[in-house]
Amino acid sequence: MQKLHLHVIGIGGIGVSALAHYYKRLGYSVSGSDGANSPFLDTLRNQWFDIQIGHNASNLSENTDLVIYSEAIITKPDLTPEEQIYANPELMRARELGIRHISYPVALGEVFNKKEGIAITGSHGKSTTTAMTAIMLANDYPTNPTIELPDDGTAFYAPTAPGCSAIIGTQVPQLGNSNFYTEPMTENFVIEACEYKRSFLEYNPYITVITNIDLDHLDYYKNLEDYISAFQSIVDQTRGFVLISADDVNSQNLIIPEEKKIIVGNQKIIYFPRVEENKDGIIESYYVQKDMPIPNMELQVPWDHLLQDAELAYTVGRLLGMKDDIIVPKLEWYRGSWRRSEIVWTTKNGNMVMSDYGHHPSEIKPTLKAIHDKYSDKKLFVVFQPHQYSRTRELLQEFAISFENTDSLLIPNIYFSRDKTEDVEWMTTEKLITEIAKHQPHVSNGNGLENTVKLIREYDISHPDSSIILLLGAGDIDSIRNNLI
Repeated sequence: MQKLHLHVIGIGGIGVSALAHYYKRLGYSVSGSDGANSPFLDTLRNQWFDIQIGHNASNLSENTDLVIYSEAIITKPDLTPEEQIYANPELMRARELGIRHISYPVALGEVFNKKEGIAITGSHGKSTTTAMTAIMLANDYPTNPTIELPDDGTAFYAPTAPGCSAIIGTQVPQLGNSNFYTEPMTENFVIEACEYKRSFLEYNPYITVITNIDLDHLDYYKNLEDYISAFQSIVDQTRGFVLISADDVNSQNLIIPEEKKIIVGNQKIIYFPRVEENKDGIIESYYVQKDMPIPNMELQVPWDHLLQDAELAYTVGRLLGMKDDIIVPKLEWYRGSWRRSEIVWTTKNGNMVMSDYGHHPSEIKPTLKAIHDKYSDKKLFVVFQPHQYSRTRELLQEFAISFENTDSLLIPNIYFSRDKTEDVEWMTTEKLITEIAKHQPHVSNGNGLENTVKLIREYDISHPDSSIILLLGAGDIDSIRNNLI
């Protein structure tokens, strides 16, 4: 029997590449294309993925059964939605050949909705919470890998977790440094569910986790009310439970039926069980508020704001019937993820290079404070690349006050992604620097990534054994890490 063939356009994307892995596990042969080469694509090639660089009609074989495309390949927002899609020659070719072609959210929904899905969403922290949840549920990993072996040399494992498959928006060291994990026989499927363009409405979860709601993606959403309405929609189509943070005001404003609603935070879980009473032969039912404690967890990653993510993951485990002696050691095993306050290496001049994906003011502030507090004896030299002209324009004043915990700040450029011409023309790097300089005088223009590398090297030489060099942003800023050894 001939294998089915999948072609993935934009296969270098962190989410879509994980879905490609899943299809490969289902027995598909997989090919893909992307706009530029990267070490991540080299990893996929080593796992027998056939990958081409550049988007050409010839990349698509006539015997392809399904095409999945990342919406990141849509780079002409001034066109109509249909024109945007078929501006890509591979998608145009798929239409000509009559090959089914669907976006990543649609494709993920077709897989996810067949399982007992756990969708983890929110403005910030969803990658970390997804990673923690996957580690907690995974059966293939010990509950406490640091435990000493018994005298007879046999490995010790505590009772197993329920198991899961997972698609995560980052690479997780404890899951083989992968963004993908699967136990094919399990019904639990954990995904990072993105709210951009309401794409998470392709999913019908059993459990939805909302880490927080903080206005973002202003190239699509009109205002905060519009943004919150998207989260209300995912609440409405959740079959089982909705977990929200006790400290997030916008999440508290969602309309969640009491039988679904679980509030998590500050070391406790608040829930609303239904009580039935027989009053003179008439059954009356109502909901009461109860709470249960969350045990202390000593996370290896020291950032305080990650404890909320761990508490949300813990609550998922309890809902699935796990016990504390399994949950807590696994969550305490979490050691961080790729580009989440990741320590890359130390330069030959003794300065630590770190990398972080933070690109919204509400992510940047706690990240910089946590690094500043932990490494209080070091100077913090930040290289921040804003992601999207539209986001930078709409949140300009918030960005301006986000860098108080830095000693020096370098802005190489603004990363273009789905931006309209009017936003690109209005929002310049110099305009951003001018606003930041009102609050942080040690900010300067890197004038592009190549020149930024030169400036970082000069700083590294002139400030030996003194600093944290942080690469911050969701664009291609991390691509320069290999130039900073």
